[in-house]
Amino acid sequence: MAELDINQDTVCFLSEKARLFHCKEEVVIPEVPDSPSDDWALQVLADHSGDTTFQEFKATIEDLEPDQQQAVVALMWVGRGDFSVEEWPAALEEAADSWNEYTAEYLIAHPLLADYLEEGLAAFGYSCNP
Repeated sequence: MAELDINQDTVCFLSEKARLFHCKEEVVIPEVPDSPSDDWALQVLADHSGDTTFQEFKATIEDLEPDQQQAVVALMWVGRGDFSVEEWPAALEEAADSWNEYTAEYLIAHPLLADYLEEGLAAFGYSCNP
C-alpha cells in the first residue's frame, strides 16, 4: 500500500480551515471558469486576501516543503476520485509537474476541498475524527 508522506494533523488542520473559509457567505468561487484563460481563482481570492482564515491556510501551505505541498494536492485528487491509492505515485508525479507558488490558492479554489482532503485521508486509512 502507498504511504502518505504528509502529517495527518496538518491535513486535518488544512481541511478545517478550508471548511471555515468556504462556509462564509461572501465566498463565491465558480465551479467552472468563464474562460480557460481567466485566472479566476486568483481573481476571486484577491477579494479575500485580508481573511484571517485564508491567511492561516495559506501560511500553513507555504510553510510546507514543495514535496509536501505536492502531496496535499495529490491527496485532494485522490479524495476527489481522480486517482486511486494504488495510483499515488502517479498522482505525486503529476502534482510535482504542475507545482507552482500558488498551491494555496489552487487548493482553496475548490469548494469541496475539506471533503476531498478527508476522503483522501480515508483512502489511506486515516481520519480527522478522533
